Amino acid sequence: MPSADRSSWDTVPRLTPLDFERPNMARLTDALLGGRDHYASDRAVMDQLLRIAPGARQLARDHRDWIIRVLRLLVGERKIDQFVDLGSGMPTVDNTHQVVQRYNPEAQVIYVDNDPVVQAHGRAILEENDRTHVAGCDFTEPEKALEHPELRPHLDLSRPVALMMCSVVHHIHDDTRAAEVVQAWLDVVPSGSYLMLSHQYDPADQSEASTLVRTLEKMFADTPISTTPRTREQIQGFFRDLEYVPPGLTHPHDWWPSGPRMLPLSALNFAMLGAVARKP
Repeated sequence: MPSADRSSWDTVPRLTPLDFERPNMARLTDALLGGRDHYASDRAVMDQLLRIAPGARQLARDHRDWIIRVLRLLVGERKIDQFVDLGSGMPTVDNTHQVVQRYNPEAQVIYVDNDPVVQAHGRAILEENDRTHVAGCDFTEPEKALEHPELRPHLDLSRPVALMMCSVVHHIHDDTRAAEVVQAWLDVVPSGSYLMLSHQYDPADQSEASTLVRTLEKMFADTPISTTPRTREQIQGFFRDLEYVPPGLTHPHDWWPSGPRMLPLSALNFAMLGAVARKP
């Protein structure tokens, strides 16, 4: 596996030390998707994960496909032209800006991520795209993030916005804090905006999926990629007062699939839920 290109690191303010010895969720996802921007620590965790959950690679692809289907709906049918990708992670195949600007070249996309390596790679890729921006800030601090010079000047809060929280809220371990962060972002966007959110799910029914997700929770506790899976009712709470786009809160592979299922599903496919909903 070739090592990731480090040529763009000098574009990142060195306020946060670059740490390649500890695994990182953005880079782990990149590894699962078959990308190139990850390191030995990330690949070691991926190998450990795949031994316990061989379906992790397929889930990563299914989740990415779900994101693409939702983006097509929002930019194509719902005519949204502002997207804020919160906790965006490492640039990979069919990034948010590539999908939405394929349908509307004038659409604005803002990536928000506090990982300095993600910021470096993102800025290197987007140097010549003046409709796409990378804000190096923490999405769990909405008030600070909204004042970031790469976010606020490019966001028109008088018009609808698509907020993307894809597989990130389960990294906020405190339930109250997780709800506050989601609501804080929803509070600042106008009527007609959309929330797109996916979350690690515990069916809490002693099924294979429930057992697996709890095993993974214990395995990666106290690491940089630790998660807190939640029940359907808890995840529904993030969409309080919003109007679901059918089919509502469901497994990503069941949300408007593009055709018949060609690949087998694993237990891990049933350990994630996602939905899109409109702010009235």
